[in-house]
Amino acid sequence: MPSRSRSSPPARARRSHAERTAETRERVIAAVVQSIAELGYQRTTSAQIARRAGVTWGAVQHHFGDKDGILIAALEASFQRFAEQLADVPAPEESLPTRVSRFVDRSWQHFGSAHYRSTFEILLNLPPDLEPSWQSVMLDGWTRIWSQYFPGSRLSQRHTVDLMHYTISVLSGLAATGMLEGELAPVRGTELGFLKDTLVRELSGDGA
Repeated sequence: MPSRSRSSPPARARRSHAERTAETRERVIAAVVQSIAELGYQRTTSAQIARRAGVTWGAVQHHFGDKDGILIAALEASFQRFAEQLADVPAPEESLPTRVSRFVDRSWQHFGSAHYRSTFEILLNLPPDLEPSWQSVMLDGWTRIWSQYFPGSRLSQRHTVDLMHYTISVLSGLAATGMLEGELAPVRGTELGFLKDTLVRELSGDGA
């Protein structure tokens, strides 16, 4: 009886060192976010992070240095998620209300997410020596995205910065309120509508 030939499974491509490093970093950052979401910031220990990521604490230190390094990396990853959600910038010929609506809705997808809730706890507990540098990074990122959505604005730089701070404050404030309300938190359509109206008014120059 002729023997059946068995085909060998295809060989798995060998990952590069850079790919393995990136995967480990992603696992650690995901472990930080998940642990904070489930246990809170204070109970998220180095042991918890390493266990959830499936690596040793020594490996975590190799990639991030210390816990502050992990926190900054988690914040950077969170802002990257935010930037990706707003990457589909509307065309300049789109009306201002359309651009504002898309900006607010997509921003809220990030601020209203479980991922941001963990980020928010990190921001609340960020060591004082790290706060100024991170605030500068975040403002630079916001300014870049803002200028893409609202090019050619005639507002002064001071007015623009104030409006961006106001927008961040509203979104983060709604997120914080949602955390307090838990599962009973309502949809924030009315409050987001107020924010949209304000931005349209200010960016069009009607509130100047």
